[in-house]
Amino acid sequence: MLTDKRLIRSILKKGSNQAANELIRRYYDDLYFYLYRQVGNGDDALDLTQEVFIAALKGLSSYDDRKSSFRTWLFRIGTHKVIDARRKVKMTWLELKDVEWVEEKDFDQSLYQKELLEAINQYVTSFRPEIQEIFQLRAYGELSFPEIASLLAQKEERIKAQYYRLIKKIREEFRDYE
Repeated sequence: MLTDKRLIRSILKKGSNQAANELIRRYYDDLYFYLYRQVGNGDDALDLTQEVFIAALKGLSSYDDRKSSFRTWLFRIGTHKVIDARRKVKMTWLELKDVEWVEEKDFDQSLYQKELLEAINQYVTSFRPEIQEIFQLRAYGELSFPEIASLLAQKEERIKAQYYRLIKKIREEFRDYE
C-alpha cells in the first residue's frame, strides 16, 4: 500500500486520478463521520465531505506533511467548511414522511440528546473561530492535543488551556440540563 506522501506526490507531479481516488477512499468515511457528528444531517455531511475533498485536492500543493498528517489536515479543512456552513444556515422544513421514528420510550431521551448537542454546537459558535476549531478537532475529530497543536502551529499548553476553558464555560452554561 502506498503512503499518503507517495499518493500526494503522484497527484501533484503526474495529476494521477488513481492516486486521488485512493486518497479519497482512504479518508472518506472518517471525514464523513467527523462532519456528520457536527452537522447532524447525512445530506449536509455528504455535501461538506465533497466540498472538503475538492478544496483539499485544489490546495494539495500547500499541504506540508511536517506540520500534520493528511487526515488531520483534511479535518481542519472540514472544520472551516462547517463554520462557513453554519454562517449560511437557513431554516428548512422536514415532511413527516421523511422522519425516521424511534420507539416511544427512547424518543424523549433521543430528542433531549439531540437538542442538547444542537444547543452546545450553537453556543460554541458564539466563540472565535479559533476556539471553535480547537473544540471541533478535539470533540468531533478526536484528535490529540499534540496533533491539534502541531496542526495549528501553537503550543500544546495553549491549546489545552483554551479547550478546557471552553469546556468549563459549556458546563456552566448547560448545568441545568438534566
